[in-house]
Amino acid sequence: MFDRLEITVLPPGPRFPAQLRFWVNGEDLVDMGVGEGGRGPYAADALPVGRPSPLRASGEARRLELGEPDCTGGCCGFLTVVVQRCGGIVRWSDWAVPWVALTPGRHPPPELHFDAGQYDAEVVRAEADRWWQVYA
Repeated sequence: MFDRLEITVLPPGPRFPAQLRFWVNGEDLVDMGVGEGGRGPYAADALPVGRPSPLRASGEARRLELGEPDCTGGCCGFLTVVVQRCGGIVRWSDWAVPWVALTPGRHPPPELHFDAGQYDAEVVRAEADRWWQVYA
């Protein structure tokens, strides 16, 4: 059974511009991997205009930044994952989590496997939905 990805954009707030959240199987990965008060990547960086999103998966493995704690990633580290397309599967593996999120009983997210068609469709949908630029 494949995992299911949903990408949402949070509107800008008093401290940060619009940011992404990644929901996998109904759970917020930023909350799970960074902890309360963390943030996802800025929408303008993850969903750039005029070029493909870095979220797009290819056969070449690459590390993506998906979040950081409230104190900033420069302080405590970033939530990152290695993304790679393996035939009809997109794999998220080799997680790195901020040290502040590694409290007793908390673990990095598990390796995730997405149907490549569903994954691609979700990234394309997020790239096309630019409502958040009204606030930029």
